[in-house]
This record gives sequence, C-alpha cells and structure tokens, in this order.
Amino acid sequence: MKSKASNASLSKHVAILRIIFGLVWGVDALFKWSSSFSGGFLDQIKSAADGQPTWLHGWFNFWIHLLSHNPHLFAVIVTLVETLIALALIFGIARRATYISAAVFSLLIWTIPEGFGGPYNATSTDIGTGIIYAIVFFSLYGLDKLAINSRYSLDNYLAKKLSWWPLLSNP
Repeated sequence: MKSKASNASLSKHVAILRIIFGLVWGVDALFKWSSSFSGGFLDQIKSAADGQPTWLHGWFNFWIHLLSHNPHLFAVIVTLVETLIALALIFGIARRATYISAAVFSLLIWTIPEGFGGPYNATSTDIGTGIIYAIVFFSLYGLDKLAINSRYSLDNYLAKKLSWWPLLSNP
C-alpha cells in the first residue's frame, strides 16, 4: 500500500501534468479564435477527405454535408469547447467529466479534420494528434483516480459547496 506522502506526491505530479496539458490546449484554443480558423474550417474538413479510402467517403461526406449548413457556427463551437477544456484542465474543474468528454472530443478531431491521421501511404509521417490527446485524457483519468484529492483543483472547493459536484469531478 502506498504511503500518504507518496500518494500526495502522485497527486501533485498529476496536477502538474494536467495544468501543463491545459496550457497546451489554451494555446491551441487561442489559435482557434483567429478569423482564419473559422474562415477555413469547412475547407479543412474537405481536405481531410482527400486521398482517403473509398470506404471512408460516406463518413467524410456526412460531416461535410452537416458542417456546410453553418461552418462558422461549428467553428465557434469547436473554439469554445477547446477553450473550456483548457480552463477546466488548468483550474481542475469537473475533472471526471472533462477527461471523458475531452477524450471523446479528441477522437472526433482525429476522425474528422485529421482524417484518422491519414491517408496512409509511403509518405505518411504521423498518425495525428487527436488520438494522442485522447490517450493523454484517458491516462489523466486513470492517474487522477490513483491519486488522493488534489489540493491543486477547484473541484475540492466546489465539492464542499455542492453535494452533487463529485459526480462530475472525482475520477
């Protein structure tokens, strides 16, 4: 069984990792607030479909059709979601809900605008960032579950004020 000191150390290290990852998401969200992101949003989705295998064309056509109704609105939604993820990570708010929903969001990024990291051919050099982000979110969930309640999280304060808050916050 781990000692209280080593568990506190784990909690501190998990919080540091969470905050650094939140800062990364914050920088990414900051870039999304530029007009070039919303202006090129639909084109980015369309370019992800280029070169994909035939059996994936239905997937990309579905998203292109859906997003083409109001690409600016969807770009703003993506920007807001990324900003909220960054803030939740930095301040340690609703960690359970954040880790799970952000992992799903990361998988959507990987499967839509990143085109599953493909198309894969002889010149492919990586698998995309979305899948890696999802793995980090699932890892944070597991690590936070092993650690004691972090002093570096607003969740502890909110749980004292709101009896239902631990449903959102405790992995």
